[in-house]
Amino acid sequence: MGKTTCASSAGLYLANNNKNTLLISTDPAHSLSDSLGQKIGDEIHPVRCLLSNGVKQIEGVDKLSAIEISAEKALSRFKIEYEDELRRLLDTSTYLDGEDIDSILALPIPGIDEVMGFKTIVDFIEEGKFDKYIVDTAPTGHALRLLTFPELLDDWIKVVAKMRWKYRYMVTSFAGKYKPDGADDFLMSMKKTVKKIEGLLRGRNRCEFIIVTIPEDMAIKETERMIESLDQYGMKVKQMVINHVIPEQVDCPFCQGRREEQNEYIGQIREKYNDLKITIVLLQPHEIKGIDALRNIGSMVFAA
Repeated sequence: MGKTTCASSAGLYLANNNKNTLLISTDPAHSLSDSLGQKIGDEIHPVRCLLSNGVKQIEGVDKLSAIEISAEKALSRFKIEYEDELRRLLDTSTYLDGEDIDSILALPIPGIDEVMGFKTIVDFIEEGKFDKYIVDTAPTGHALRLLTFPELLDDWIKVVAKMRWKYRYMVTSFAGKYKPDGADDFLMSMKKTVKKIEGLLRGRNRCEFIIVTIPEDMAIKETERMIESLDQYGMKVKQMVINHVIPEQVDCPFCQGRREEQNEYIGQIREKYNDLKITIVLLQPHEIKGIDALRNIGSMVFAA
């Protein structure tokens, strides 16, 4: 059981508690569909449960929807929507000719696709159609890199705005006045997007990160780095889930030895993060997949 399982079970738990919930995957290697046992895709779909009472039928899971965001498609929509503004920015702020501008616009912008994926989440939240939004992020390194992108994008906007200011100064010097255009509106819109993303991530009353880890040395070190990085960005962690924990008192010397080793790491975690709610999830005898199995995990993780 991993982060996708925790995210899916959390979505089901909230939905069962009368919270209209949207479950979102931003992991490039989407596994949300596999976890829920049904195809999700890059459009919002209600989560459905396959029942068998003599006759198979499909029943909706009340108040739960899901989507696997395609960062590439989000970027493609962004380029289509703002092509004229981007072209005008490059035309008025650089010495590039039309062919050069075409070449630049055809290039991928490192990181911007993931930022646009995050913008999609912010847009969902602003629409206000759901009570809760759960995001299944990519693994640690990728997730931390994503969290730095708003700051990097803000730096990019500042550089472009400075070049734009020089163009504005030249127009004002020769024409006597300057009339803002779509390119200026685009920069302001992007600046607002960055602020919205930062405000969401750092809003301690709006956003919470739940860490999912396992009781092993390398995993704990990775978790420590994750929490330290989140703290530097002003993002709050209140809960941690420790999974794949072997049950105690089993008639298996190998299992007992592994559990004793795990207990040492669990003790280290409890001592260092005594201010967090720490939930132990035992290793399950079967694969956690499908609505019923996820509901069972959700009751263990989030009702404790």
